[in-house]
Amino acid sequence: MSKSVDNLKTAFAGESMANRRYLAFAKKADQAGFPQIARLFRAAAAAETIHATNHLRAMDGIKDTGENLEVAIAGENYEVVTMYPTMLAEAQTEGDKRAAQSFNYAFQTEKIHEALYREAAETLGKGKDLPEVEYYVCPVCGHTHVGRMDGGRCPICNTPFEKFEKIV
Repeated sequence: MSKSVDNLKTAFAGESMANRRYLAFAKKADQAGFPQIARLFRAAAAAETIHATNHLRAMDGIKDTGENLEVAIAGENYEVVTMYPTMLAEAQTEGDKRAAQSFNYAFQTEKIHEALYREAAETLGKGKDLPEVEYYVCPVCGHTHVGRMDGGRCPICNTPFEKFEKIV
């Protein structure tokens, strides 16, 4: 592998992390009553997304939808089978309850993502798109739910459904 490809991978990871970090900072600034600082963080986050996408494209990391689904399935499967179980066990062994809860939230949600991606790949294999549905995401644990569940609660963290974000 060339140094340029190694550098693209490093830059992609850094820009991706910066995007997520800045969006978290924006949310905190909004909560603290600093809407313009929040807006600055969101603007920088949008720019970091462009940088990350450019790096991924330069690595030929964006393929057709079927190949992209396979990459997504493999990534989610790695998180479910290897990454999060190991991280969760280590956090529990260390007694780090916050880390353990964070890893468990992700672990539970990634299982759902893998199943959803597998369903999408199967549907795409038949030459079709998924049926039109609404997706909702829990703001606490990330649980991804298909369709409304009025009056319900998150099955992972018990957050009321009314707090879920509808994904458009």
